[in-house]
Amino acid sequence: MSLETAFERVTMPLEFPFTIARGTATEAENVIVKIEDDEGNVGIGGAGPSSHYGETAATVEAVLPDLLAVVEDVGDPHELETIERRLCGTVERNPAARCAVSIALHDLVAKRLEVPLYRYWGLDPAETVESSYTIGIDDTETMREKTELALERGYGTLKVKLGTNRDLEIIETIRDVAPDVRLYVDANEAWTPREAVTKIDRLAAYDLEFVEQPVPAEQPEGLQYVYERAALPIAADESCLTAADVPQIADRCDIANLKLMKCGGLREAIRLIHTARAHGLQVMCGCMSESNASIAAAAHLAPLLDYADLDGSLLLAEDPYDGVPMPGGVIDLENLERVGTGVRER
Repeated sequence: MSLETAFERVTMPLEFPFTIARGTATEAENVIVKIEDDEGNVGIGGAGPSSHYGETAATVEAVLPDLLAVVEDVGDPHELETIERRLCGTVERNPAARCAVSIALHDLVAKRLEVPLYRYWGLDPAETVESSYTIGIDDTETMREKTELALERGYGTLKVKLGTNRDLEIIETIRDVAPDVRLYVDANEAWTPREAVTKIDRLAAYDLEFVEQPVPAEQPEGLQYVYERAALPIAADESCLTAADVPQIADRCDIANLKLMKCGGLREAIRLIHTARAHGLQVMCGCMSESNASIAAAAHLAPLLDYADLDGSLLLAEDPYDGVPMPGGVIDLENLERVGTGVRER
């Protein structure tokens, strides 16, 4: 079997400027990977790199020729374990770049077998979860308006970015607009341990599900301090990149938040999920600013999750790719009428 590979960079404006504690973005730069077999099947994957983890679209483009050379050398896309092991040996870091190749390969393999990816994995499409829709940091009135818009669009689970000197005002405002939605917050490492405990004690009055990454990942003892004293469950995001990190966070949080772009591939994502379960943790799958070229693959993990935050495509002004239907944030694998990940060009 012979495989042909290609990649291209795409720049996609966000619907609204998106601010977290670390900064503001107005567009997403992704790199799309395509792998075609000699029967005309094309697997599509996407890299949504994050500079926080040392990756940009340019670094992805720089390493993809070496990664795709591995795919072409192996030749058989069904040898997923072998290929992903060799990808790691070829490029140790750059997880988003490796992930784009992993997604394209899984999409191709499932297409060759004429099944959706969840079926290839043996998962039940009815056992999905609802994705949250994220409200980025802004002035309080704008955050109120964005929340109203999210409700108009039917979203029943919201995640709110915090890390300001008016965090309590923000949550009070959003709860006033949306008293009945499931709600959780993400500080993106913005608080000190003591500040986090104090803020979480006050935030608990607003019926929040959990607090994500309250303190810097470089302070594991700070995360443990918060976990042992917080009035709400704690999710670890920046503190949890791969399955190897799970044992270190297991006694410091309640929820492990995996992201495909952090862990480097779909096989590693599944390893992370099972490792987290073995350590008694719940599991969430989040995302970066990504197209459906990668979000579609993450959606097929939904039957294995407790929480999902797969709104990367929903935050774009326009996505050049379709993926798994998500009406109102509901990950609808049962009504996916396409094989593979379900991704296709619009």
